[in-house]
Amino acid sequence: MPVPIENQQLNSPFRYAGGKFYARKLILPLIPPHDVYVEPFCGGASIFFAKSKSHRNILNDLDEQLIECFLHIRDKPEELIRRLNGQEATKERHAYYKNTYRPRTELDRAVRWYYLNRTSYSGIMKAANCFFGYGDKFSMRPENWPRSIRKTSEKLAKVKLTNHDFVKCINESPDDSFLFIDPPYYRADQNKFYTCSFSLQDHLKLAQCLRKNQKRVKFMLTYDDCPEVRELYSWVKNVRNAEWNYTINRTDDQKTGKIRKGERYLGQELFIMNY
Repeated sequence: MPVPIENQQLNSPFRYAGGKFYARKLILPLIPPHDVYVEPFCGGASIFFAKSKSHRNILNDLDEQLIECFLHIRDKPEELIRRLNGQEATKERHAYYKNTYRPRTELDRAVRWYYLNRTSYSGIMKAANCFFGYGDKFSMRPENWPRSIRKTSEKLAKVKLTNHDFVKCINESPDDSFLFIDPPYYRADQNKFYTCSFSLQDHLKLAQCLRKNQKRVKFMLTYDDCPEVRELYSWVKNVRNAEWNYTINRTDDQKTGKIRKGERYLGQELFIMNY
């Protein structure tokens, strides 16, 4: 019998800088039993799509256009598929959607966001660093977008999608929820990658919010391994080092115009768990 979509391991429908696609095998075994699953910084939601669905699921992100695109995939997938039908992944088309196209409706915005995300280097949507980065050998081809959208839509059925700041999301998470929390890195130049900025005060606020809620919910927090983060979470007993290999691909170097192959990196993070 086929595996129900609720229990299938899917890839995220989006490319997302800083996503946890390459760390899934390390993260999934560490997730405790739970009935309510929450991601306050969902991004591409790689972990949600990789795990079996819980009884209740909440995906939240401050990026309004990302959540809007998720909503369209969940509720009106065929509309999005029809509008993307026949699209080609080219540098010229990417430039059109980035610089010229002016969305007028929610569907227009979802089409633009989806196309740019799937064809940009590492899915970076920050306008100043949103460059064409599609290649047939490592990117999902446009003819496969409909299948991905339909599977994503099925798994998103009855999932609550919200566009709140992380404090509201965490504070309003039901008691006994499990929260997978993947904020921007502490030391990364995240302003290059994300539409919504994350300041030093936000990092401090996140630590305070989790400390306040630590007895009410379980959480797994992923962060870059640095002294500042270790100090912020010195009150959490279960802190583990984690590392994994990942590859960044792009079709061309924006400065030289030369084709570049994938480059391999070693991801090094902390997994911080209050259980």
